[in-house]
Amino acid sequence: MSHHLSGPNLRSPRGDARLDLTDLFAFPAADASGRTVLIMNVNPYAPTRAAEFHPQAVYRINIDSDGDHRADVAYSFTFSAPSTGGQSVTVHRATGTAAQRHEPAGDVLFSAVPVAFGDAPDVVETDGCKLSVGLRSDPFFADLEGIVNDFTWTGKDAMAEANIFGIALEVPDADLGPDPTIGVWGRVSVREGGRLLSVDRGAHPSLTAYFNKEEVKDAYNAGEPADDWDTYREAWTAVLQHAGDYTTEAATETLKLVLPDILRYDRSRPAAYPNGRTLVDDVTSARLTMVSGGKITSDHIPPHTDLLPAFPHLGHPHPVK
Repeated sequence: MSHHLSGPNLRSPRGDARLDLTDLFAFPAADASGRTVLIMNVNPYAPTRAAEFHPQAVYRINIDSDGDHRADVAYSFTFSAPSTGGQSVTVHRATGTAAQRHEPAGDVLFSAVPVAFGDAPDVVETDGCKLSVGLRSDPFFADLEGIVNDFTWTGKDAMAEANIFGIALEVPDADLGPDPTIGVWGRVSVREGGRLLSVDRGAHPSLTAYFNKEEVKDAYNAGEPADDWDTYREAWTAVLQHAGDYTTEAATETLKLVLPDILRYDRSRPAAYPNGRTLVDDVTSARLTMVSGGKITSDHIPPHTDLLPAFPHLGHPHPVK
């Protein structure tokens, strides 16, 4: 399921839903040219499993602007401790070597902005950037029951009434580098024992669920994309050969689409996965087609219809049952 429950044994990293990266999106702004929307969703089935962001975590969107699989720009989102007055978010923008460290650094773009836990999204704008953070409906769609039951489709969208915590940022294209092609990935780190530890990361949907064995998921979440090809190519080739009858050569070419685990987005071309990712891209069917070698091409679940036409685009949260 996209990147939900990306810790071992289909659980959230550290067993904490606040640290669970669910999806990452990159697409052009709806109402202005030369702008990009970056969305990082966390906390599956919010707010039942967690009612706030982790105050000791760093939520991060990384941008590779020169193709070396390392961050050149990084947006870090940190949160105050929850209180009766709610919770607030501060956003840093780091560049250069500071962007490659997981600590928040660089310029403060937004400071102590309230998180919207109600129905309406709060949108804040400053210095040409827009920010909206809070409880929203989950845009991911998939027949998860059908997938786990040997692809016997049920027609049920497992996320039809699910919510997440959305982190939506809209920025000028110039802030992401001069080349129209960028790479994007998300990361969640948390402070433990005086250290900042990476406990979840990802970009392409549904990779760790299909490719990573349980015993390597923690190491994968802690790793760097620049190391992905050397570390995971052999094991992931074996998965494709077993599940999709790939030759070694065909598996190698296919894995180049998702390893390193960085979402490539050429802003000079229309956004549609795997060139960026919009909220309506059928990534479940794309991954099923990849893993099965084309034998399974769809789970027959359509995109959600509750999306907003303007920023932050994520739909209003569903009632909590």
